Amino acid sequence: MSDDLLVEARGLVKRYPARDRHGSPFVAVDGIDFQLRRGESFGFLGPNGAGKSSTMRMIACVSPATGGTLRVLGMDPAADGRRIRARLGVVPQDDALDRELSVRENLLIYGRYFGLPKAVIAERSARLLEFAQLEERGAERVDALSGGMRRRLTIARSLINEPEILLLDEPTTGLDPQARHVLWDRLFRLKQQGVSLVLTTHYMDEAEQLCDRLVVMDKGRIVAQGSPAELIATHSTREVLELRFPVGEQATAVDKLRAARHADRMEELPDRLLWYTAEGDAALAAVHELGLRPATALVRRASLEDVFLALTGRTLVD
Repeated sequence: MSDDLLVEARGLVKRYPARDRHGSPFVAVDGIDFQLRRGESFGFLGPNGAGKSSTMRMIACVSPATGGTLRVLGMDPAADGRRIRARLGVVPQDDALDRELSVRENLLIYGRYFGLPKAVIAERSARLLEFAQLEERGAERVDALSGGMRRRLTIARSLINEPEILLLDEPTTGLDPQARHVLWDRLFRLKQQGVSLVLTTHYMDEAEQLCDRLVVMDKGRIVAQGSPAELIATHSTREVLELRFPVGEQATAVDKLRAARHADRMEELPDRLLWYTAEGDAALAAVHELGLRPATALVRRASLEDVFLALTGRTLVD
């Protein structure tokens, strides 16, 4: 591996044993290839059960691969897991903070896991609390913090060993919009400082904001990869026209649009009609020319969410 290639997977597989003696093994990750380069922010997108968390656990050296090859920081997780983990930071989906202890005590205990001297931990803790905007909360117990503060503390804690790669599993789940944007700012600053980020997220706007490159996974496989802009250009149109019609009128509108050979790429949802088009305003004008009067009409740019739903479907996965 070159110095700037931090993670490389080739034909990576994660297979779990059958749940009973009659079943087949469950394949969570089914032969995927990807790379992470130094200084990148790399994302895994996909519905529940797509294999994102299983992949993250293999990178984190807490779950062994069952097929293919994986190299992290130039090493084999099967043989060098401890050495790799010493150079990783991990932000799990659940904070797993000790809420009975203070903010600083949480950093101290975590730093001791890496064998760091107390003086080093104290110096790093001061910098990390300032970074996380928690410098005035160091003596408070964790259970007194808001959800956004706990999330920032979890990220600060993951940086105590000054990792080269930071793994983030759903970093802003459950946070309000203000807390999410503060966290995005902290992560962007980390990237500017040279920390490579690997994250999973269900928020498409988060992926667009944070990721230089990403892969979309479905049923254990990678179905698309590239930058957010590349994925939108490849798998969607430039704009989307969203139309809502009065109750009982949508079917008629669809028939008229199709008969007029408009909207080859149209998606009918229970509450609205999506027309994928290069020019949303021109599409809306065509709707009006046919005598159709939607209750509401919205022209917007295509987003990563449109790509995600086109590739993985709209059916809920538990």
